[in-house]
Formats: sequence, C-alpha cells, structure tokens
Amino acid sequence: MVDREPALRAVLLGASNLKISLPLVLDLVRRRAGGPVEALAACGHGRSWGAWSSFLYVRHLPGITQCGLWEELRGRPPLPTLALLTDVGNDLVYGAPVERIAGWVEACLDRLGPGTEIVMPLLPLARLERLSGLQVRLAASVLFPGRPAPWPALLDRARELDERLRRIGGERGARLVEPAAGWYGLDPIHLRRRARREVWAHVLPTLSGPVPPAGRRLPLLGAAESRLFGATLRRTQPALRLPDGSAVSLF
Repeated sequence: MVDREPALRAVLLGASNLKISLPLVLDLVRRRAGGPVEALAACGHGRSWGAWSSFLYVRHLPGITQCGLWEELRGRPPLPTLALLTDVGNDLVYGAPVERIAGWVEACLDRLGPGTEIVMPLLPLARLERLSGLQVRLAASVLFPGRPAPWPALLDRARELDERLRRIGGERGARLVEPAAGWYGLDPIHLRRRARREVWAHVLPTLSGPVPPAGRRLPLLGAAESRLFGATLRRTQPALRLPDGSAVSLF
C-alpha cells in the first residue's frame, strides 16, 4: 500500500447511477488527479437529497444534505476539490416540491469550499420527453414501487427542476452536462450498461494517462450510517483504501 498525500479531493453526490458506476468514476477521478484521491461519496439506489430513503424497503440511507459527509468535510484541511452532483430527480417521484429539491442542491453547493470545480449532469429530459404515460407508470412501478407517478404533471415538474438546476449551476460556474437520450434504454433514468464508460468519460473528461483500476469491490453496506431492517448500522471510514494511496469514504 502506497503512503502518499492525496492530490485531489472528490466529493461525489448522487443516487443509483453514481452508485452503480462508482468504481469507474473513481478511476476517472484518479486519472484526472494524476495521483492519490481523497474521495467522499454519498450515493445509493433510490437516494434522496434531503430525506431518508429506502431501497426495496430494506436498506435506508439519510438524505445527502443530512449525512455525515459534511461534518467530515469541515474537519479536513484544504485540498483542490472536484465535486460531482448527479442523479437529481428521485425526489420528484417521492413528492418533494421542486423548490425544496433545488434548495437541497443549493445547500450542498454552499458547503463546498471556494474554488471547487463543480460538475452537474442535468435531468434526462431528452429521454423523458419521449415517454408515454403508460411507460412512466410501468417504470415507476419497478423503480419506485408504491409511488404514484402522475404524467404529464411529473414531466412539468422535471422541466421546472431542470431550469432551476441550470440557474443554480450557472451562478456557481458549474460545468453543466446535457444527458443525451441515447444514454438510456427502456429504463428512462438509468444509464445503459454499454454506455456507462463513454458517458462518464464525457462527464469527467481527462487528459492524463491511464491508472490501474481500483481492483477491489466497494463494500455493499459500507456507508457511515444506514439502517437495515430497521437496525442502525455504523461503519468506520474510509470504507476502502487503494494501492495507490487513494481513500474512499462512503456516507
């Protein structure tokens, strides 16, 4: 295990797309940094930005704004930082008002230090615009069982949220990424497996050379705080250390 100071801090915030692709995202961030990375990630299937959320009614995680990542971040020394904020949309299905969701995202941005490089993929409107009400109900029944998905009212709220994210990101100099319809298949919100590498290379372009892949799986229940079948679980962080000296903490 190499003992080297981190070259970059990565704050990675999102839901299922980020969770599924986290090893790939970490490899891209390490390539960009050209050295070890200090990664703090808050992500997970069905993750809400501001409230506790569940996956299959079994695993619960705190909202991104509520999790321990922020206290941990405040206690760390300054370091060049890249922040990725993605998967903003689950809370629309959960029934949260657009203004509240946008406020949660703003709160996260306000907690990042000055000079942070911010990358924000927007909502997949290009794909959502092509859906019928029936397709939405079928998708929602699989991805968010028990949650109503009234259409086209949900689409209107997605458009409104997208506009707010554009304004919020623009005010903070974020790099806004337009998701292409082709990134998605029958599932309108999750990246196609074959497209993931191409998509994340577009979201996080890098000119540095290759780095060895992480080579180790992230722990399935590695978050600092979670609930499983109602029981609270707490895990020490970082959840994973890589041979190049990178450390990954999950929240």
